[in-house]
Amino acid sequence: MHDDAHQPPAPPANARRQRIEAMLAEEPDDVFLRYSLALMMDGDGEWEPCLEILEDLARGTPPYVPAFQMSGQILVARNQPDAARRALREGIEQARAQGLTHAAAEMAELLTTLGSAGEGGD
Repeated sequence: MHDDAHQPPAPPANARRQRIEAMLAEEPDDVFLRYSLALMMDGDGEWEPCLEILEDLARGTPPYVPAFQMSGQILVARNQPDAARRALREGIEQARAQGLTHAAAEMAELLTTLGSAGEGGD
């Protein structure tokens, strides 16, 4: 018996993105919808507008901690370690300020993997 056989298939990614965009038209300030759209944009190869959304979320009130972590990951994947370090350091600070110790630890781990190559002493 497969339980998967009774579940409807997931809609295509473009249909999910269209639904998110339609919901955002009605609720443009919904943080989770904006974050979801950013992730879909990254998946579609639109990483620059994705990072713009994540940056906006990171500057929100309160700053949206997952946006810092995802920005760091995307910047690492795009071979932009200095920008990734900045995002991760800010994210760690915000996560600690908001009591999100697990998120702070995850970002600190990613920051550690980047090392200090190419950085000036700080």
